[in-house]
Amino acid sequence: MSEETKNDQELNEEQPKVDNEETVEEVFAEEPQEDQATDELSELQARLDESENRYLRLRADFDNFRRRINAENEAKEKYRSQALITELLPALDNFERALNIEADNDQTKTLLQGMEMVHRSLIEAIKKEGVEAIDAVGQEFDPHMHQAVMQTEDEAYGSNVVVEEFQKGYKLKDRVIRPSMVKVNQ
Repeated sequence: MSEETKNDQELNEEQPKVDNEETVEEVFAEEPQEDQATDELSELQARLDESENRYLRLRADFDNFRRRINAENEAKEKYRSQALITELLPALDNFERALNIEADNDQTKTLLQGMEMVHRSLIEAIKKEGVEAIDAVGQEFDPHMHQAVMQTEDEAYGSNVVVEEFQKGYKLKDRVIRPSMVKVNQ
């Protein structure tokens, strides 16, 4: 065998086998297409992962928003009458002051009885809404429920105990609308 024939055989062995229908350019062009397809696939996968993460974050944000709105709506419903009750409290105070007047004739007694009926009706109406008076006298001072306006030293009461109530306090369900104005023992 001649040297030229040997060189041709070596060259043929190094080149990939080609089907009759494929050209050499097509065989070598397939490798970059595979790399390009792999790159496109990994890029698409990264975009899909990013979209899924965005979706999950948005869903969590929406769930938090929905919970917050539901809590706000429940609070609005629970305390819907607070503004009205706050406006009625001075009228209740005035009723209580008027009821403390001593009746000296029948006409005054009759007027006081009518005022007592109106007062009871108002108290029942606000109780139905969840309003209750705050107990003060004899209770330990609580800065959340009581507003201390005076201090005294009375041996009949323990330390930090409410001795006298100047103005009733009220709370609506679990929220203090107006603290009791009290005198506290040192």
